[in-house]
Amino acid sequence: MQNHQSHNPTINYWYVWTDRDGVTHQSRRQIQDFIHKGIAPHTSPQWLSQLKQAAATVTFTVLPVGWIGEWHENPKPQWIVPLSGRWFVETMDGQRVEMGPGEISFGADQSSKEDTQNHKGHLSGTVGDVPAVLMMVQFEETPIME
Repeated sequence: MQNHQSHNPTINYWYVWTDRDGVTHQSRRQIQDFIHKGIAPHTSPQWLSQLKQAAATVTFTVLPVGWIGEWHENPKPQWIVPLSGRWFVETMDGQRVEMGPGEISFGADQSSKEDTQNHKGHLSGTVGDVPAVLMMVQFEETPIME
């Protein structure tokens, strides 16, 4: 039995970004540009949304229990997808977001400016009593949605 969704799906994610003053923030965004087609010829249709980018690096990381990183910028624009455990991201505006499996973040805070408390970019770390396993898909520049 096929389960067919009659309308385009959306996927929510947290977007970490920098304003004109170099202060980082987080806001909710959605991936909405889905098309209904097979992923390969002669396959059943599914909902697809693709990001086009020439070069990408996929990294898997395990953050130990109690791990807290220093304040830092995302090294490059990157999707961060928690696979297990929980982690947090705190931006310079004081917003702290905790995420677990199924919650997605996009890090685009590369042009932040250090504030009077020596904060630049974001602070991140693990939450709870198990390591956080993350998959990161890193790009040379911010990908465009098609």
